[in-house]
Amino acid sequence: MTRAILIVLDSVGCGGAQDAHLYGDTGADTLGHIALACTEGRGDREGLRSGPLALPNLVRLGLAHACEASTGKPLAGGAKPAIPEGRHGYGVEKSQGKDTPSGHWEIAGCPVSFAWGYFTALENSFPSALVAAIIREGDLPGILGNRHASGTAIIDELAAEHIETGKPICYTSVDSVLQIAAHEEHFGLERLYALCRTVRLLVDPLRIGRVIARPFTGTADSGYTRTGNRKDFAIPPPDETILDRLAARGRTVITVGKIGDIFAHRATGEEIKPFGNAAMFDAALAAWERLPDGGFCFVNLVDFDTEFGHRRDVPGYAAALEAFDAMLPRLEAALKPGDLAIITADHGNDPTWPGTDHTREHVPILAFGPGIAPAPIGRRESFADIAAKLGHWLGLGAVGPGKAW
Repeated sequence: MTRAILIVLDSVGCGGAQDAHLYGDTGADTLGHIALACTEGRGDREGLRSGPLALPNLVRLGLAHACEASTGKPLAGGAKPAIPEGRHGYGVEKSQGKDTPSGHWEIAGCPVSFAWGYFTALENSFPSALVAAIIREGDLPGILGNRHASGTAIIDELAAEHIETGKPICYTSVDSVLQIAAHEEHFGLERLYALCRTVRLLVDPLRIGRVIARPFTGTADSGYTRTGNRKDFAIPPPDETILDRLAARGRTVITVGKIGDIFAHRATGEEIKPFGNAAMFDAALAAWERLPDGGFCFVNLVDFDTEFGHRRDVPGYAAALEAFDAMLPRLEAALKPGDLAIITADHGNDPTWPGTDHTREHVPILAFGPGIAPAPIGRRESFADIAAKLGHWLGLGAVGPGKAW
């Protein structure tokens, strides 16, 4: 049998979405704007990186071609090969929204056909009845925040009051999400998780995609730092995904990063959740080495989004892309005949864009492996085309509404 590995570079969009105006994102282009910023010196940071964006391995596989096909503009900073070594193109999201669950579910063959619920008010974002229920059901003295906010900024602002009062910090964004930040020692990690499970039930009628536990540590003197113990409490996909099909066929599934959380731990097999892109990549390679024939490894590398996109950190984002690119030959060397590797993204998060939220964009799709002939796959009208390709490759039959290339 064949095997497959799918790596989602969280938020690494490639611009061009024709419906971006519906989200206030006309012109957003994560990869394009990072590359342009680097050529202009805005991607330089002493001790971290400098100069044009250098992604020789991704470009060799077709990234620059995919970006140009998506936006009609060349990727700034470097030449592209005449013929890439991988199959290359871009995907158009059909689901409503620009968030993690809808992007991943569509990639897995389950586009979202319903409208998510959102907390749209910038201040006093949560309905009073919901706030009262959170306090009552969570046995809390109250909550702090209750507004749209950057996670790191609101923790810096309210952490001292949270520690003094025991009130958790609750906030949201333009995504369908309710985030709860609490100190791991003063509030307790397991208590935070239990609270998020309670709130998950409370927001189900509102069609909120995720409740996210955002634990942190530190003091006012040392500063506060979010830890790697984040946990997402998501609603399950409304229909079959490729993970469900694999489970039904008794295939081995290994998921790395926050994939388990995104799919509500349904058919996510062995879950591995280290902290940081490098550790997750290492874990994925280790899992790949022991993955049997017919198996599937599904990976999310979240640092691009959480550490650099939301923080509007162009040099940090560029350095993270270059670090992944440098690791990529290790994956290529681990592939054997019959293996398929796909690299894509779930949405955009343009670090040059106003605000701190995701951006509605196309996503690049690169597919490669021994004996896989390089070719353009063009514009894919749904992220679900990835699940269709995987279903075909793994002998599962048609999965979802997409079309294999």
